[in-house]
Amino acid sequence: MTKKIELLAPAKDLVHGMAAINCGADAVYIGAPQFGARANANNSIADIEALVKYAHLYGAQVFTAVNTIIYDTELETCRKMIFELYNAGVDALIVQDMGILEMDLPPITLHASTQANNRDADKIKFLEKAGIKRVVLARELNLHQIKEISDATPVELEFFVSGALCVAFSGNCYMSVAGGERSANRGECAQNCRLPYNLIDGTGETLLSSSHLLSIKDLDVSDQIPNLIEAGITSFKIEGRLKDMVYVKNNVSFLRKKIDAVLNGSKNYIKASSGKSIYGFEAALDRSFNRGYSNYFVNERKDKIGSWESPKSKGQFIGKLIQTKGNAYFIENGNTLNNGDGLCFTNDKGEFGGFQVNTVTNDLIVPNEMKSISNGTDIFRNNDLAFAKLVEREDSAIRKINTKLLLSETETGFQLLVTDEDGYESFANCLHTKEQTKNNESIIANIKTQLSKTGNTAYVAAEIEIQFSENWFLPISKINELRRSVYEQLSATRSKNYKREEYPIEKTSHPYPETELDFTYNISNKLARKFYERHGAKKMEQAIELQEKRDKACVMTTKYCIKYELEQCPKYHKDQVEKKLIEPLILTQGNNHYQLKFNCGPCEMEIWEKDNKEV
Repeated sequence: MTKKIELLAPAKDLVHGMAAINCGADAVYIGAPQFGARANANNSIADIEALVKYAHLYGAQVFTAVNTIIYDTELETCRKMIFELYNAGVDALIVQDMGILEMDLPPITLHASTQANNRDADKIKFLEKAGIKRVVLARELNLHQIKEISDATPVELEFFVSGALCVAFSGNCYMSVAGGERSANRGECAQNCRLPYNLIDGTGETLLSSSHLLSIKDLDVSDQIPNLIEAGITSFKIEGRLKDMVYVKNNVSFLRKKIDAVLNGSKNYIKASSGKSIYGFEAALDRSFNRGYSNYFVNERKDKIGSWESPKSKGQFIGKLIQTKGNAYFIENGNTLNNGDGLCFTNDKGEFGGFQVNTVTNDLIVPNEMKSISNGTDIFRNNDLAFAKLVEREDSAIRKINTKLLLSETETGFQLLVTDEDGYESFANCLHTKEQTKNNESIIANIKTQLSKTGNTAYVAAEIEIQFSENWFLPISKINELRRSVYEQLSATRSKNYKREEYPIEKTSHPYPETELDFTYNISNKLARKFYERHGAKKMEQAIELQEKRDKACVMTTKYCIKYELEQCPKYHKDQVEKKLIEPLILTQGNNHYQLKFNCGPCEMEIWEKDNKEV
């Protein structure tokens, strides 16, 4: 059986969503009016409906994120909104809260968000039986674990391919709640992981000061796409519903080419939507926002993944600083830079800095502000001004569906038939007296020229055939009228024949893998509680957001490990550790203090709240 392989892109809003489609996305995900895990990326039903209409023309899908936890007072509002989204034509909802599965819903497809913390086969098998059509897998999984899950269940599997990484297990980060009133599970992550921390050992000595110890590099597993497909992934997701236009277009275009290179010539896998994108720029991931890249744990734990100098964009490596000359820098590959570019570096003290290029003259870079930079320092470009201007152009990426045109004669005039790459057809007739051309000259070439002018439509005339018994004359106005008519009808036909998959939820009572559920299950409403009770849960703790009084808790669990980053891991560095760290290790940030605990069995690090007076 041939499988469709999907490239799934983020859409901050309608404009970004349409741009992603133009760049070759097979699907886009966009925030609903409420209850999305990015509170600053909500969208109106009208805009979502417009995006659906545009995407469906290309056979692309639109998924809407409704992936926060929901409170009792919000359940009915959420249910009504879901009906509105269904009526707007949305293909699927991305959800975290299991209370949604208890609602009286339309037959809309549900995907389990990565916020649902989808890491083990038993839980994912449970979700599939409960009515979940697709699971967005945890980013921490490696190829072997993904394959085990794929072998255990037929549920569709989605995996992040590029973009920012949550350092914590998704859905189980409570640092925003612990540090204030905000909640990541309510779409209001305070990004505590991007803040600077001090690291203090068990003797009270400060080992590191003001370092971004929980900030990690961005994800890029594009070179693992063939292996991920083989492991069972059918949807490749780009992170970034808050990212700018350059990021979206650059990432989608780059990954479209990567995936197409795998699909070309394959008998087992095909593209999930129609049309081909044409680009006016050469995409490269490092030319838009990034903190440097890591493949995270897809191939097990290997390289360091921390981005301790800064949580800001690092960008593209240009070269090393060769020399400072007066008020200018001589940089390797400096001739690739342009006026207005933003450059950055990490100095000898491990501090992140940057400057803007004022002018480039004979490979000498004159900055807007001179900084003290040692020779040999790596220089990066984190704002490529010329590239950004090029990518931001509306016509920098256009998407066209291949069509074949056949112009033939009828008893009363002429007929134009169009057939697209998916086999859809439309035709138009025009009444016109048969008259031979002047001097009986062929005007076939001129007719083909006019028919090929598809302009701003979604189509390209890849093949044009004309069947005339004589050298008939046909005015340009009639040719244009026929062309406009068949393509308008074709669009209507494609939209009418788009089949959204209906996937009604049937309530089941198969057992949940656990019977006692702590606060990390994020149970925040009566319907979620009812759902877990029906599936055998006996004891359930309410979500941490609802707890007025609570004990100090583990606010984050992560595969990322500070000991490993410091080359102090007892497993990976046991033969090279000269001076053992004295525990407990404490992170401090302002008035907030956290203790690090290391669970070396599953190779995880835990971050626990700690009383200030204990430090």
